[in-house]
Amino acid sequence: VGFKAGVKDYKLNYYTPEYETKDTDILAAFRVTPQPGVPPEEAGAAVAAESSTGTWTTVWTDGLTSLDRYKGRCYHIEPVAGEENQYIAYVAYPLDLFEEGSVTNMFTSIVGNVFGFKALRALRLEDLRIPPAYTKTFQGPPHGIQVERDKLNKYGRPLLGCTIKPKLGLSAKNYGRAVYECLRGGLDFTKDDENVNSQPFMRWRDRFVFCAEAIYKAQAETGEIKGHYLNATAGTCEEM
Repeated sequence: VGFKAGVKDYKLNYYTPEYETKDTDILAAFRVTPQPGVPPEEAGAAVAAESSTGTWTTVWTDGLTSLDRYKGRCYHIEPVAGEENQYIAYVAYPLDLFEEGSVTNMFTSIVGNVFGFKALRALRLEDLRIPPAYTKTFQGPPHGIQVERDKLNKYGRPLLGCTIKPKLGLSAKNYGRAVYECLRGGLDFTKDDENVNSQPFMRWRDRFVFCAEAIYKAQAETGEIKGHYLNATAGTCEEM
């Protein structure tokens, strides 16, 4: 294969075709194109290793933990039909490898520096199965549709809303005017576009003031509870 002295074959520890996946494993399917001379089993094992506990050689600190417990495992490889030198490598990751409720941590491992690995000419994540045991660690929104209905006092029908357009360029006063016209016209709520934050043409506090005025005015004229969702993105939680 042409590896340098001292470099170990990943497939010795990370290619485990006998492994039976668990319901709690995170499963990934990678399309891999190995470099010339690199067996597909080695390429798949390299992906499993570099995205979990592996490194290019044996280090003494490997003995301070249980690599078998924490390592990713390439448990199956199959050629891609109709493609030359392309394979699907299936990798299983134990749940304890990842911080609970952190998409960033999960993807840093699975689609991180492994994409710069020299044993591969090309690599693409084709599919990912995230088990309920992991998805349950994500808190999600603080409340759901029922709380929104309770706040708006709207039941038995879909909630009607819209995003204010043009999404960029309106002054705070004109933005508030658009919010008022939409709410008075029958919508239950309006919302900021994700691009709208606190730009020079419309600062966040000014938008808040004019939107609040629009809501109170529309509520007084329609007799209904109205709402507007403001984008509260900021650099720090304190600023938010």
